Amino acid sequence: MKAAVCYEVGKPLVVEEINLDPPKAGEVKVKIAATAVCHSDIHIFRGDLPQELPIVGGHESAGYIDEIGKGVTGFKKGDPVVVSLLVSCGKCKYCRTGRSHQCTAVWPMDNETRMHNKKGQDLAMLFKTGSFAEYTVVDQSQLVKIPADIPMDRACMLACGVVTGFGAVINRAKVPLMSSCVIIGTGGVGLNAVQGAAISGANPIIAVDIADKKLKAAKTFGATHLVNASRTDAIKEVQNITGGGADYVFITVGSTAAISQGLEMSGVQGMTVIVGLPKITDSLDMSPLMFIKDERTLTGSYMGSTQLHTEIPKLVDLYKAGILKLDELITARYPLDKINEAIESVEKGEALRNIIVF
Repeated sequence: MKAAVCYEVGKPLVVEEINLDPPKAGEVKVKIAATAVCHSDIHIFRGDLPQELPIVGGHESAGYIDEIGKGVTGFKKGDPVVVSLLVSCGKCKYCRTGRSHQCTAVWPMDNETRMHNKKGQDLAMLFKTGSFAEYTVVDQSQLVKIPADIPMDRACMLACGVVTGFGAVINRAKVPLMSSCVIIGTGGVGLNAVQGAAISGANPIIAVDIADKKLKAAKTFGATHLVNASRTDAIKEVQNITGGGADYVFITVGSTAAISQGLEMSGVQGMTVIVGLPKITDSLDMSPLMFIKDERTLTGSYMGSTQLHTEIPKLVDLYKAGILKLDELITARYPLDKINEAIESVEKGEALRNIIVF
């Protein structure tokens, strides 16, 4: 089978034939149909986040069940599934209290891999997924069955990009009706935060970016106001629109400067939610006084606080009802052999979501 392997930070991925172990107990082999290119993949390939190399990236995927390991229930060969990085044991404190996205169990693939190159060298699997490959092996808890009539290039985005942005608004912040929201960064994740705010009934919904093309897309997803931060004082603009500061600010870009900017955009008792991943070496420098006097909140959102097995089916229903936008997120589709072109397009800011299709 073919996979795209990162052997060296900052270098192009190598598409080559690799070997895949059969699934062990509790695991499932999946034939990948589509995988979106996420900035988290690129952070790994560029060395912004720590990870052992060589590695097969990819984690925002959909495909078909190909082989089932011992003890797996609820799946059969040919089932269409969303493949997520979220693994859950169902037994730990967090799984038992409705926070399965924070599962603390130790998994075999925390220290093992199912992928190896032709020289016998182990290939790490990004986020226990490694789906820039024709097949992968994952834990059964990472899979959610979906209807056969959902196109795979749409379904794959539900695994990460959609739930991360949408869930930050719906699950983590729990934005109330008529609240003011700011979304800094209107790429794939940011646009899902915008539509999460729109579906929540937020108003105004202010999209902030430096690219007019992405801001135009934000309007389609429900933004009521567009602010190009390269041409205006974005903080003052947000304060003017909201009458002093926003109720909620979502930072969907991996930038500490954007986090500081977002805090300034928030109003009294405003909540700022960090969604995008900054570099591992980045840090924040701010006065605690702004949190005391104005009772502001700064928090994070991991994978949209998503409870995978209950929420993915609901998102599918919203898509089928014409409420959740997925088609509009896709910029281009690429074969696996063109993955470096797909990544370059994302890094240049040309794409909302590029999809690798098999």
